[in-house]
Amino acid sequence: MTVVKSTLPEEALRVTGTALQDTLVDLLGLSLVGKQAHWNVVGPRFRSIHLQLDEVVDAARAHADTVAERAAALGVPPDGRPESIASACALPGAKDGWLRDTEVVALMVSSLEAAVGRLRERIEATERADPVTQDVLIAVTADLEKQRWMFQAENQPRGDGG
Repeated sequence: MTVVKSTLPEEALRVTGTALQDTLVDLLGLSLVGKQAHWNVVGPRFRSIHLQLDEVVDAARAHADTVAERAAALGVPPDGRPESIASACALPGAKDGWLRDTEVVALMVSSLEAAVGRLRERIEATERADPVTQDVLIAVTADLEKQRWMFQAENQPRGDGG
């Protein structure tokens, strides 16, 4: 059953739909990684990292909504079911139990870096297929790179003035 007819040619729709679905999986996965870390972080920087994780989760969820709605607008039904996310998410995840603040920072840097790397591939793939979707992916990438930078700055050694 086709409910929404796409304005894109079939091949462009295939490329774009895949990019959007894979991005949706990464964003929902990232929000789950962030929430798991949020609930389990311990250490001297607990409060600041706890709050920073909420920012990442909120951003990932907002971007996931934008990405899913873009897919729907193109006639591609977005799939955010738990089983789909669990089976397709390739981002680094949190270990079980309490997480030291330094571990959380390292986890978020690596998870955000992986998500950004995958997004950059999708940006390239959608350049000709659908520049509108490419713009959406560029905006998501810019925000996640900012979040990565903020976490990366958290683990700089004390006394490192340069």
